[in-house]
Parts: sequence; C-alpha cells; structure tokens
Amino acid sequence: MRCEVVAIGTELLLGQIVDTNSSWIGEQLALAGIDSHFQTKVGDNFERMKSSIQQGLDRSEAVICCGGLGPTQDDITRDVIANIMGVDLIRDEAIVEKIRHMFESRGRIMTDNNRRQADIPAGASPIPKMPGTAPGLYCPVDNKVIYAVPGVPYEMREMMEHFILSDLQKRSGQRAVIRSRVLRTWGNSESGLAETLGDRIQQLDKTGNPTLAFLASGIEGIKVRITAKAEDEAAAVQILGDEEAVLRRLLGDIVFGVDDETIETVVLNSLRKKDMTVAVAETLTGGVMSSRLTSSDPEMTSFKGAIVFKGIENGVTGTDRALLAAKKAKETYNADVSVAAVEPCTSEGKPRGTVYLGVMIGDTSFVEEVGLPGDRNRLRNYAVISLMNYCRKLMS
Repeated sequence: MRCEVVAIGTELLLGQIVDTNSSWIGEQLALAGIDSHFQTKVGDNFERMKSSIQQGLDRSEAVICCGGLGPTQDDITRDVIANIMGVDLIRDEAIVEKIRHMFESRGRIMTDNNRRQADIPAGASPIPKMPGTAPGLYCPVDNKVIYAVPGVPYEMREMMEHFILSDLQKRSGQRAVIRSRVLRTWGNSESGLAETLGDRIQQLDKTGNPTLAFLASGIEGIKVRITAKAEDEAAAVQILGDEEAVLRRLLGDIVFGVDDETIETVVLNSLRKKDMTVAVAETLTGGVMSSRLTSSDPEMTSFKGAIVFKGIENGVTGTDRALLAAKKAKETYNADVSVAAVEPCTSEGKPRGTVYLGVMIGDTSFVEEVGLPGDRNRLRNYAVISLMNYCRKLMS
C-alpha cells in the first residue's frame, strides 16, 4: 500500500510557511506500515494541483491532500478533486449548519463564503472527525482514494489519527509497522562512512530489510538511520537491534549515541553513572560549551560550572595551554573531570583551525591536537563537540 502527500498552498512555495504537516504525515504513515515514496508541494493553481494529485494517483493507491479547504477564493482543493473524479460539487446542508453552530458558539456570525466549505464532490463523503469549520474529504476514485484534510495542523492531525490511518491500514489488507533507529557518529565524513559500510549496504540491498541511510547534520556529525519493516513492533525492534549491533562492530567508537542523544547528554549520563562531576575552561569556546551543558543539565547536578577567560599567556605551547586551562577549571570547581579547548600560541606557527583538546580525569591529563574547519562560530562549535567526544572516549 503506497500513499503520497500533496501539500497545497502558494505560501509553502514562497517560504512564508514551513511545511511541517508533510513531515508529520510521513512519519505517521511509516509508523502505520504504509509506504510513502513521494511528497509534493504545489501552489494554489487549478491545473498544477490537478496534475500533482493525478500523478500521485497514477503512482500510488492513495493520496493525502493537505490544505486548500478554507472559504476563500484560492481554496480550490475540493473543486480540483471533483474535476478529477468527473463529478459535480454538492452542498451538504448538514455541514453548513454545523459550521454555523461553530461560529455562533463563539459569538460570531457565519459569513456566506463559509458555505463553500460544505461543498462535497458527488460520491465522496466528509471525514467524520471535524474539529474546525473545514470538513475533511474521503473521495474514492475507482479502486483508489483521495483524502483531503485542512492545512491547520491540529485539525489535520485529528483527521489522520481518528480516520485516515486506520482506513489506509484497512484498505491495505495487512498490518505492518515501520520503525527507525538513528546511530549518531562523530569523527568521519559521509563519504568515509559510506566506504566503511559499503559491503554491508550491498548485502542489505539484496534483502531489502532493513535499509540504511546517511543523514548529514552539519556540526552535529553524521547520522546513520536504520529502517526496518515488520509485522509487529517487537519484530521491528528485533531487526533494529540486530542491525545496530552489526554497525557498531563495523564503525567502532565513532558511534556516540542513538536517536535524540547528543554528545553532551551522553557525557553527562556517563558522569552520573560514575557519580562524577565536570567543569569547563572556555577560552576558544567562549561560553558555547557551558550553554550546551546547562541545557542538558539545567539543575547542574553533574556540570559544576565554567570559567570564561581570554586564555593562557602567549609563550606557552598549545599542549601546555590546554592542560593549564583544564587544571584551572578543575581547581576552581573541585570537579572530578575538567575540559578545555584552546588554540596554539602564535609563535608555534600552526595552521588556522588547529585546536588542542585538554582533559583531566582525576590527576591524569590528556591532550589531543585536532584540525577543525569553518569560521569563528563554526570553529567554536566543532571544538565543543570534538572536546566532548574526546572526553567520552577517555571515560568509556
């Protein structure tokens, strides 16, 4: 069973409104085990809307149209669907009265143009759930179906959850679930990961389940998404777990987290398990690290605090600068672990982007030299994540 999404509205194309509806619908279709291979955005133009919806019907068994069901002149979704079905629009007076009641219950008068929202293509039916003034539409087209829902997120979600998803599963004749798990990595490029996992991807291409995809996330690293399809939740979770184990063996310690875990939440969780605390010296990072850590530890139970200062005197080498900064933070907050990311002194002649990562765990010191890209802002963020990742690996 395949279902496409057609998001309708010129404002979506102009970037005036971000289309979060399509991503949410896509997620719900996947959770319900419904395949969705295409999503389309189209402006409020009759012919282009007709072409987009018809193309969806040609490729899939169902199409969900989102938007264009309001009372204004550019709300023409119902007109386009009627044309595709080859039928007229018929006004449903019961819906007119329902809309009128909604207005009156709010102390307002329904204007005549709201009657248009009660126009239903002949042979179609309104979706039973109607949280707003625009009814959703269930429109059979031969052995396929078009669903039309309002663009208002709350109204759309109510119709999806209370009718459309269950109807799609019923039409598909089978129950399946699609689940995903994301492994978060740091320290390798997308092309490097693709090379490392090349043989595994080829093996999975032959079986078709599970599948792998790379998601580049800028300064947050590269994500490897595993997607599994199975008859039930337990089977899907088993497939994901088995594949995660394979990937961890192939990728090693560049995998730092799963799904929504960030590098700082991973480090903080590791500290909590060991009943340890951390402090930060911020010279290069200028407060970025403490901001990220306090977001994940708002009560500051594991993160003791940070000192932000210009840096160690210029005559000291980068290695020593990193250790002195980390030691200063450790002594200031009496923390079990302290970290610092610093730049080399100018006399060292190091290339731009050279950063020294300093970590103290107890009385033991560690330093790593790395080369990081980007302007000042990106360099700071890369330094924060590199330092947190270095700390994570040292504590594992």
